[in-house]
Parts: sequence; structure tokens; C-alpha cells
Amino acid sequence: DPDMPFVPSIPEDQFILVEEGDPTVIPCRTSDPNAPVTLINSLDKAVYAFYDSKQGFIGNFPAGSYTCKTMVKGVEFKSDEFLIYILRATSQLPVEIEALKTVYKTGETIVVTCVVFDNEVVNLQWNYPGKVKEKGLIKLDDIKVPSQKLVYTLTIPEASVKDTGDYECTARHATKEVKENKKVVITVHDKGFVHLEPQFSPLEAVNLHEVKNFVVDVQ
Repeated sequence: DPDMPFVPSIPEDQFILVEEGDPTVIPCRTSDPNAPVTLINSLDKAVYAFYDSKQGFIGNFPAGSYTCKTMVKGVEFKSDEFLIYILRATSQLPVEIEALKTVYKTGETIVVTCVVFDNEVVNLQWNYPGKVKEKGLIKLDDIKVPSQKLVYTLTIPEASVKDTGDYECTARHATKEVKENKKVVITVHDKGFVHLEPQFSPLEAVNLHEVKNFVVDVQ
């Protein structure tokens, strides 16, 4: 089709996510499979890569924007712009679960964090006692400096005794058959269970050089 030198691309094809070190395809295809096609980068310089008329340019490309161009009857045409994003992903899946404390009272806010290191391509799921009621609030922080880590924070406001149990996060690699899960046990008490009885007054006087004991009964 001389009026449509490049096969139209859908927006999803223009954003290309690639794991570090993996080859990818820049899917610019001409409507004439024999047409000469050149791949150019954001600096308007030609990039040399293998071209398949049914797929596009195939190779290991740095992150950035790319455009294809072709000639039809002496007229130059350019394709849509394709953006490549490089994602960091390792074959291992280092995961840690953290809870500032594991014993709470009714009404307090439970906070548990799950941290995934050195990976950006991860699916993470939480399992916890209040999940059926969707009681938890989940926040994700993507930290890149000084090193890559994804911090998933699960918050349970207004905790009750029913929130006692296992809090587990399961991280799955988005492209590899790798998963890792970590667990912490949280206990919620109906009320405080330590009773203190001081055996002294709020204000006490002590003579110079006098040794005085202050006694507290703990139940």
C-alpha cells in the first residue's frame, strides 16, 4: 500500500519492556515486504540490526526511542516512534519480610513490609487473615538508588483479634518460573495484659545519702 508504507501499530506495541540483556523486537513492518527499511535512534543515527519483514528489527537495543524509515517512489516515510525500557531482573528472587512488632492491641495499626531486591519484573501477592474482607491497604515504593528494590507495605488499620495469624507475601518472577515467599506471625490481643502497681507515691522525698528502693508489682 503506497499510501500506508508502514503497517499501523497499536499503542501497546510502541512501549517495549525488556529485561536486562534480553533481545527484543522493534515491530515496525512495511506493507511492502521487499521495501528497504532503516532503523534510526533518537540521535537520528542508523542502528544496524537484523530485519524480518514479518516481525521488525530484532536485536539487543539500549533503552531509548527508535523510529523506522523507508522509501516509496523516492519519498521518505517514517514509522511511529517506539520506546524501549530496560528492566532490571535477576534469576534469583531475594525477598525479605519485615514487621516492626508482632504483638498488637485492638485498635492499633498493623504494618508489614515485603522487600524484593534487584528485580523490577515481579508480581507480588499478600495472604493475611483480613484478605477476604480486603481490609489491608497496599502501597508500593520503587526505590532505585543506591540499589534497586521494591518495597510493598501492607497496612491494617483498626486491628482486631480476628487479624491474628500468618502474614505472608509471595513474589513471582514475571517471566521466569521463580517464586519466593516469606511469612511472619502477628498476634492481636483484645487489651493490654500487663498490670503495674507502684508501691510508692507520685512524689517522693529522699534525704541526702539515703538509699531508697522503689518497688513495682507486675502482674
